[in-house]
Amino acid sequence: MSHWWCKRVRSLCRWSQAMAFLVFSALGAFVMFPESVAAVEAGSATEALKETIDRVLLVLGDEQLKKPERVDDRVAALEKIIEKRFDYEEMGKRTLGLEWQKLSPDQQKEFVGLFQKFLSSTYAGNVDGYSGEQVEYLKERRKGDFAEVQTKVSSKKLVVPLDYRLLKNSSTWRVYDVVIDGVSLVKNFRGQFSRIMKANGYEGLVGKLRAKTSKGGVK
Repeated sequence: MSHWWCKRVRSLCRWSQAMAFLVFSALGAFVMFPESVAAVEAGSATEALKETIDRVLLVLGDEQLKKPERVDDRVAALEKIIEKRFDYEEMGKRTLGLEWQKLSPDQQKEFVGLFQKFLSSTYAGNVDGYSGEQVEYLKERRKGDFAEVQTKVSSKKLVVPLDYRLLKNSSTWRVYDVVIDGVSLVKNFRGQFSRIMKANGYEGLVGKLRAKTSKGGVK
């Protein structure tokens, strides 16, 4: 993966994982939701995403939480909201592929926890610096308990397709993948993790994740 693409993915993932895994901007930029998407189907995946985005925007717009000394509180509040919408177990399972089935329940639990911390430490703290972006919901495609909500994020200099893949579990829609400009985050991580495991085995991968999360994330 090129340096340019890594920087672009990390920048876009600030939306994806701070609900940056759900696209928005700080309230000070007055994110615009077009009137055409106001009437969404009750119980739909789109409605679920919008509900989460609204809660995130309240946190991002909280003047008290914008203070430098409250940055940890701000990130914690965002992570709490995001955790309820993202299915980290499903994401972790898909990033490991066939290797997931070889793990014991305890190993699976540990991996999901490390993967969640890895994503959070990499992206969730990057919640500042947005201005003028607009989010537009384009279409929702659904097949059984799976759905894809297609959105478009626009700024003065860039228009980026950003789609969310969701799985319905116990009547709740949860995100298990984000596709940024045609690139799946799960597929990208699966490729990276596969190369690490091929060279150093599963324990090598877990060791790297432990090191990354203990140091506060990937730079």
